[in-house]
Amino acid sequence: MIIRKLQETVDTPRHIRSDNWDSARMLLESDGMGFSFHITTLYAGTENPMWYKHHLESVYCISGKAELHDLAAGTRHTIEPGTLYALNDNDRHVLKILEDFTCACVFNPALRGTEVHDADGAYRLDAAPVS
Repeated sequence: MIIRKLQETVDTPRHIRSDNWDSARMLLESDGMGFSFHITTLYAGTENPMWYKHHLESVYCISGKAELHDLAAGTRHTIEPGTLYALNDNDRHVLKILEDFTCACVFNPALRGTEVHDADGAYRLDAAPVS
């Protein structure tokens, strides 16, 4: 059994920050669950182009507000508390953050822990692992 508290990940190797977001990686590949689980906050006023070429992701909005632009379909969706979206087809998208946006994210395959977005907005499969 694995028990972790969100606050226990702050300022550890499981806590990754970028200019646009802050991610507490509560479950990683090394935990052996087959998926990873993160609590991520994206900052208001940012636009985040993403394309998880190697991963499927589901995102559940806990707080805040964002606009999701599905680049293939050309559609836009408002994401607010209580909304889930799933990138079930490695969907290219842009997430425009209207209010600080906190979400729970699940990735398959599991992230290793040190991933940040590359030039395409993807996570590489060869990131360094975190225990």
